[in-house]
Amino acid sequence: MRYYRPATTAQAVAALASQPHTSRILVGGTDLLVAVRHRSAQPTLVVDIKGVRDLTAPISVDEQGITFGPTATMGDVIAHPTVREWFPALVEAAGLVGSVAIRNRASLIANSANGSPAADTSPPLVSFNASVTITSVSGERTSLLREFFLAPRRTLCEPGEMVTSLRVPRPSPGSSSAFERMTRRRGVDLATCSVGAVVDADGAMTVGLGALGPTTLLGGPVAPIDLTSQEQLERAVDALLAPATPIGDIRAGKAYRTAMARVLARRAVLRAAARRTDPDRLTGRSS
Repeated sequence: MRYYRPATTAQAVAALASQPHTSRILVGGTDLLVAVRHRSAQPTLVVDIKGVRDLTAPISVDEQGITFGPTATMGDVIAHPTVREWFPALVEAAGLVGSVAIRNRASLIANSANGSPAADTSPPLVSFNASVTITSVSGERTSLLREFFLAPRRTLCEPGEMVTSLRVPRPSPGSSSAFERMTRRRGVDLATCSVGAVVDADGAMTVGLGALGPTTLLGGPVAPIDLTSQEQLERAVDALLAPATPIGDIRAGKAYRTAMARVLARRAVLRAAARRTDPDRLTGRSS
């Protein structure tokens, strides 16, 4: 295994293209180094992009939204005041990734780029209509994040390519969001199911669904309802969860996962709706 630390994006993608099927990118390393240790990944070339000078800045804010670069960590996301104001669900999801030490290393972009349907930050990002830019020796292309996922651990990012930015448009005035996740109490720190919900100023609802299908899924939008009506809320939850195709596995049976998805969707929607009138109400959620 060779280690290479490029100085530019062009050098990085050229190195990846030289060994497209056996090279891997190193940025946070929280997944890659574990995989190498357990021999589930055996790259012949590791391309460390932390020293690339022309990468997108970790977090860039403008009037239309926020752009995240590959070196933006979960800790950066949690601490940034504008991210906390505009995207509380993303802050909550980032706060559930591993330990403090892991959050200070783990890359936000890599969490989605790995293509895991149980990735914590992908559901809120999908609900926010995020997009990614993929770079190769041939140039750049952009895709909506929800279309970026193809299958478990498979994305539009082909061998020899890398995701160089993640763009999240500014939320509409008066909207808010929330994230809910369930894990096994004495098991791996991996979502059994998760929901990132956005409720707009007029009450329209959208959700991102994690570990409820082969990829992170988008549910909604669903038209505004009377949230004090249990009957209307349950119908809305039915519509939001319509894309879900839960399975039974070591983390939960199909029936249990299906039932808990409803609980999490209901909680996330109600908390997001409550935040519209109390924007400072950002509290972490534990699984």
